[in-house]
Amino acid sequence: MEKLVIEGGKPLTGAIQIHGAKNAALPILAACILASGTHTLHNVPNLLDIDTMLRILRALGCRAEQQEDTVSITTSTANSSHIPEELMGQMRSSIFLMGPLLARFGSVTVYQPGGCAIGERKIDLHLKGLQALGANIEEFANKIVCTAESLHGSEIVLDFPSVGATENIMMAAVKAEGITTIYNAAREPEIQDLQNFLNAMGADIIGAGTDTITIRGVENLSPCTYRIIPDRIVAGTFMVAAAATKGSITLEKVNPAHLTSVIHVLKRAGVQIISDGDIIHVSCPTRPKAVERIVTSPHPSFPTDLQSQVMVLLSLADGMSVMKETIFEGRFKHVDELSRMGADIRVDMSSAFIRGVPRLYGATVEATDLRAGAALVIAGLAAHGTTIVEQIHHIDRGYDRIEHMLSRLGASVHRQSPVPSEQANN
Repeated sequence: MEKLVIEGGKPLTGAIQIHGAKNAALPILAACILASGTHTLHNVPNLLDIDTMLRILRALGCRAEQQEDTVSITTSTANSSHIPEELMGQMRSSIFLMGPLLARFGSVTVYQPGGCAIGERKIDLHLKGLQALGANIEEFANKIVCTAESLHGSEIVLDFPSVGATENIMMAAVKAEGITTIYNAAREPEIQDLQNFLNAMGADIIGAGTDTITIRGVENLSPCTYRIIPDRIVAGTFMVAAAATKGSITLEKVNPAHLTSVIHVLKRAGVQIISDGDIIHVSCPTRPKAVERIVTSPHPSFPTDLQSQVMVLLSLADGMSVMKETIFEGRFKHVDELSRMGADIRVDMSSAFIRGVPRLYGATVEATDLRAGAALVIAGLAAHGTTIVEQIHHIDRGYDRIEHMLSRLGASVHRQSPVPSEQANN
């Protein structure tokens, strides 16, 4: 397996452009199924998860190609609504295809999705939402079959503002007869991006970004050309990396409005942040300050996807900080790895108590999931000595060759491929 080798202790400096949002691109790629024809999407990141989604679309009969950050998808050739089990096991976001396939073909067969092992993430809210629209759902030992002769509008109240369930219901409802209203809907920027894309195809949706979304069903949708929003989690990761290394960087092609809660927390930690249009300047020339308490919650509160990265910064801060995780119970797996680098962190149930230390030290550590991997990279950049991050396929799911992005900011980091067995034996 490939590794990242990091020589720490160098402040990040310079400017970098932030690529498109994985969590916006994946449901939009799935939504292309809704309209027969050729779609063109710009600012699509080159990631493992994107590649998996494109392979699923091809398995369903679509033609899908990616050139740099542009994806072309022809859906008129789609001829199947059975998602291969092997591909579903590689990525949780494959579940986004349930709504579009059900709306277009009247049936869909899926398997339990894979992805990062960060805790229990049931799909019951997805299934309940589709049932409310008229779907019949049969659950077998290893697969789920959904069928519907027709879909009809409904009022749906989500028990939790699930991003995935909100998006699946939106995509299924766009061609349903009548009006669908989703209450307690997720409010993330990626939900707004999906609404904008669907409306560009001819859908009639309002309310994304609030807790109530209304979808008026339409008979026909048309393919379109669309540009994906920038990735707020990637932007936040690089903001934290700059602060942890006492660097000074400029992020370009970002949306500061998507990062309000993150900016607020970083400023509390003493990080200097200036926003100007689609540019954010970040610097932290001195040791960061402890933050008394941070709680992860659904947007617009502090995102769980940046919890592990910010924990690295707090592990170097002056004082005691508390991080409470309310979304995923398995999101503290990076703590043991950070402790190997000298961090002083104690976990009690859903809270982590972080006593800042003057410095971290290089070590060999393992990425257990996507965001934990990003956190360990930040720790390696800030640490004294050499850090080796293993299992980096997790990181590749959400960051487009992260070592290239960091190298442009002056970091000493390179990807190390395994030595072929023939060479190792010579």
